[in-house]
Amino acid sequence: MIVKRKLGYYVLSEKTKRNLGGPYKTKQEALKRLRQVEFFKHFKKFFKK
Repeated sequence: MIVKRKLGYYVLSEKTKRNLGGPYKTKQEALKRLRQVEFFKHFKKFFKK
């Protein structure tokens, strides 16, 4: 989840509201980080032996 705060955009966990990155100047930068987090969240499924 991306939220706008005083210092910029932050990427937060939806369950725990934990900070996963930020502050970012633009929403596009925050979205890029969110995609990285989602990719590695499911990383094992793609490269499982």
